[in-house]
Amino acid sequence: MSTRIILADDHAIVREGLKSILENELGMTVVAQAESGRTAVDLALKLKPDIVIMDISMPDLNGIEATRRILSESAGVKVIALSMHSDKRYVAEMLKAGASGYLLKHSALDELERAIKTVLSDKTYVSPAIAGVVVKDYIQRLASESEGSVTLLTPKEREVLQLIAEGRSTKEIAGKLNVSVPTVESHRQHIMEKLDLHSVAELTKFAIREGLTSLE
Repeated sequence: MSTRIILADDHAIVREGLKSILENELGMTVVAQAESGRTAVDLALKLKPDIVIMDISMPDLNGIEATRRILSESAGVKVIALSMHSDKRYVAEMLKAGASGYLLKHSALDELERAIKTVLSDKTYVSPAIAGVVVKDYIQRLASESEGSVTLLTPKEREVLQLIAEGRSTKEIAGKLNVSVPTVESHRQHIMEKLDLHSVAELTKFAIREGLTSLE
């Protein structure tokens, strides 16, 4: 049976290009496309694909958080990151979130095929261009988590932090998450206390540094 794939990327032209390659060159089936991490989570839960090919930098819910949710809510689904970011922090955070693979967007067709086959065989694939430094950094990070790490926050707090960093108002965040304004304010206060940060500017810098959002 053909491998079933969901494509998650906020650029339609990237999704269409990947869809053409996957279906016409590799004989796989793209069952859905998502332009945001939140949509990718919903589609993965509904469609139960074999693989989600996930961009990292997406609005509302980034690829790292979306990967965490997909893997906690949709058993058996594999995630491969396909990103322009080669920075070791992005790669390490994506692998910690549970992704089974990480490719750079300029990767060749044969590498994409190799990554998919590797992941389907329950192994991890990391692009050779970044493998060495990533493995070393990943081991170091597992051994000693930073006190200021995003891992101090709950999933909901990480979600609120991303939206704050994207410039959303408290009311907008409340509406998007279907919670009350006081609840959002409470989350923000807890985030600041845990991270020992005292302004929206500091929260935004932290979110960018930790890969929750980007300046794109």
